[in-house]
Amino acid sequence: MDVMTEYYDALDRLSKNTPIRVSRGSKISKDTVALEAGRGRGSIKKSRTQFLDLIESIERAAAKQKGGSDGDENSLRDDVRKYRDLYEAALVREVSLLVELTAVRAELAKANSAAIKVVK
Repeated sequence: MDVMTEYYDALDRLSKNTPIRVSRGSKISKDTVALEAGRGRGSIKKSRTQFLDLIESIERAAAKQKGGSDGDENSLRDDVRKYRDLYEAALVREVSLLVELTAVRAELAKANSAAIKVVK
């Protein structure tokens, strides 16, 4: 297997949070990719031109990993807000219907108690 393929496979495993050599949840960096690929820490260097594309991929994956947790948290907050608003709207509808039901029952009781004249 090609060395670069091993690095890219390691980056893929880290991105999917399924590493085999480093602990799950590890931050994606040049060092963790190197360790996950079975290489030494510091083996991926900017000074080596063959690593330039790999380093760009690592930086994108690291930014996505960092943004992903914040994005998930923001998404959860948005969901909480959305369902709180739906809950409050449902409560308003319930109270409105109870007020209307009370008024209708009062009218019905008033109509039943009124004297009804039967015309022959």
